[in-house]
Amino acid sequence: MKRFIIAVIALIGAMQISAQDEILMTINGEPVTKAEFEYIYNKNNSDNAIDKKTLDEYVDLFVNFKLKVAEAKAQGFDTLKTFKRELNGYRKQLAKPYLTDTELEEALYQEAYSHFSEDCEVSHILIRTEGEDTLTSYNKAIEVIKRLNAGEDFSKVADETSDDQSVVRNHGYLGWFTALQLVWPFEKAMYELPLNVISTPIKSDYGYHIIKVHNRRPAWGQVNARHIMKMCSDRMPQEMQEKKYQEMVEIKNRLDAGEDFATLALELSEDKASAQKGGDLGWFGIGRMVREFEKATFALNPGETSEIIKTQFGYHIINLKEKRGVEPFEKKKAEIQRMMQYDSRSTAAKTSFVNKLKKEYNFQINDTEIKKAKALVAKYADNDSLLKVKGTEMDGCIMTFADQQIPTSELIAYYVTTKMMGGDIDDKLTQIAEMKLIQYEDSQLEKKYTDFANLMNEYHDGILLFEVSNKEVWEKAIKDTEGLKNYFKKNKKNYTWDEPRYKGFVVKCKDDATAKQLKKAIKKMNPDSVVNYIRKQVNNDSVTFASVERGLWKQGENGYVDLTEFKVPNTQVEVNEELPITIVVGKMLKKPEAYTDVRGAITADYQNYLEKAWIETLRNKYVVEINQEVLNSLR
Repeated sequence: MKRFIIAVIALIGAMQISAQDEILMTINGEPVTKAEFEYIYNKNNSDNAIDKKTLDEYVDLFVNFKLKVAEAKAQGFDTLKTFKRELNGYRKQLAKPYLTDTELEEALYQEAYSHFSEDCEVSHILIRTEGEDTLTSYNKAIEVIKRLNAGEDFSKVADETSDDQSVVRNHGYLGWFTALQLVWPFEKAMYELPLNVISTPIKSDYGYHIIKVHNRRPAWGQVNARHIMKMCSDRMPQEMQEKKYQEMVEIKNRLDAGEDFATLALELSEDKASAQKGGDLGWFGIGRMVREFEKATFALNPGETSEIIKTQFGYHIINLKEKRGVEPFEKKKAEIQRMMQYDSRSTAAKTSFVNKLKKEYNFQINDTEIKKAKALVAKYADNDSLLKVKGTEMDGCIMTFADQQIPTSELIAYYVTTKMMGGDIDDKLTQIAEMKLIQYEDSQLEKKYTDFANLMNEYHDGILLFEVSNKEVWEKAIKDTEGLKNYFKKNKKNYTWDEPRYKGFVVKCKDDATAKQLKKAIKKMNPDSVVNYIRKQVNNDSVTFASVERGLWKQGENGYVDLTEFKVPNTQVEVNEELPITIVVGKMLKKPEAYTDVRGAITADYQNYLEKAWIETLRNKYVVEINQEVLNSLR
C-alpha cells in the first residue's frame, strides 16, 4: 500500500519554486507556482493538452493532496526520526548516479562485456613491491623483461624470479581466463597484448606483472553440470587409491545400466555439498574448476556423461546438463556491476568524477600549508596524541574550492584518525580532498538538477501523505469497530449476496460424547468465545478432543457444510482418523447480519467515507487561495 501511495504521489509531485514564476495558488500559506503545476500536469497527461474539465478536476485533486501534506506537517510527521531516516535513505540511493562518472562506468561495463567474447591463455611473473619502494621493484621487472626478450625460457625465468607463490607448481603458466577473473590492469593488458609478446611492467595492488598471452579463442561460455566424486590423493596408500577407483568403476557401470545420476550422487558421492543436490554444481565458466575437470566438462555435449576423470582431489564422473554462450549485455550487466566492485575499476569512475569536480569548482592546494603539515607529522611521528593537539593549533587553510575552505587542522585530525589504515600524509590529503568535494557536490544536487529536486520532493510528500492518511483513514477504519458497526447499520441495504451463506463452526471431535457436549454448548455460547473454549476447556496438554474452524461459507467452499446444510448429495469429505466425528453448528443467512459478514467491503467503504469527511475538515481548516487569472491562462 505504501509504495502504491508514493507511486501515486509521483504523479502529483512538486517542483522547486522560482521567484520569477507566477503564483497559481497558496495552500496553508505555501505558494504553488504556475510552472510547478504545469510540470505536474504535463508529466501525467501524455497529450499535454489542458482542457477545462480535466484542468478543474486536476486542480481539485492537487489541492486535496497539498492539504493532506499540510496536515502531516501540522501534526509533526516531518520532524520524526523515522521520517528523516527513510527520506535520507532514499536520498542516498537517488544521489549515487549523480556522484560518479556514469559515462566512464558505462564504458567500463561495455569493456568488460567485450572481454567475455574471448578466453585468453596466459603466463605471468609477479614482482612484488616492498612498502613504498616501487622503483626497486620496477627496475627488477625491467631486468626480467630484458631476459625474456633475449629469448630465455619463460618458465625458467618465472621459477627464478616470480614472487607468485603458485610458481612452484605452475612455473608461471596460469591457464585460460576470461573477463572479471583477474585484477583489472592484468585483464586489460591480457586483452590488448599481441600474442607471444612480453608486456611492459603492469602495475596492480600486488606489484608488477609481466604477462605473456599464448593464445586466444572464442569464449567457451558456461556449463551447468553435476558430478559424483570419490576423494583420493597421491599421498594415500596405493591399495586405497585402487579401492576408490574400483568404487567409481562400479558407479559408472550402474550409470551405464540406466540408474539415476542424481540418486547415485546423493547416495555415494563424497562431495557432500553437491551430493545433497544430486551432484549439481550449478553454472560455471572457465577458471572455476581445476584444469582436468574443466577440460572434461566442456568437452561433453548436453546429456552426456564422462568417463572417470582424475584430478588432484580425487575421481569424478561428470554429467553435463546444459551449455550456454555469453548472455546479452543487459542480462550480464548486473553481474558485471557486482563483480567490478571488487577491483580497481570500482574507484576509476569515482576518481574521474572527482577530477571533474576539481576543475568545475577551481580546486586549489596550498603548498605552504602542505609543507607545514608534513613537518608537523614528521616531528610528532611517534606521538599521535600530541600530534592531534598540535594540529588543532594550525590556523591555515590546506585547500579551497567553490566557497569552501578546508583548514589544515582537519587534515591532521583525519591523518591521526585513519593512520592505522596505512598511507602517508599525501594519501590522506588525496582522500580528504575526494571526501570534501563529493560531500559538497552532494549538498548541491537539489540546486543543480531539477529532476533530482523533483524526485526528492515527490518522495518527501509521499511519505508524509502515507503516514497521515494511515493515521486518519486506513488504520482508523480498521480499528474503529463502533464506527464500522454504525456505518453498516446506516447502509445495510447496500450490502447483499447473490446466494446465501452459512455462518458458524465446523467441529471435528474425538468421539460422540464430545460432539454431543459441544453441539449443545456452542448453541448457547457467544460465537466469539467458542474457539477459546475448545482450546482451554475441552482439550488438554496430552489429548486433543476437538478442533474447530470458524467461517462464513457459500456452497462449494466447505464439504461438511455442503453435505449437512446445503444438502448437496454425494459430497465427498475427508475424515480425520484422530477426530472422526464432525458436527456443523450455526445458521444460514440470506443477507449479511453484521459488518463482520462483509468486513472487506465495509472497511473499504468506511475508509472512503472517512476520506471524504477528512477532506471536508481540511478544507475548512486551511485557507486555499487560487489566482483565477493565472488559472485561466492555463486553459
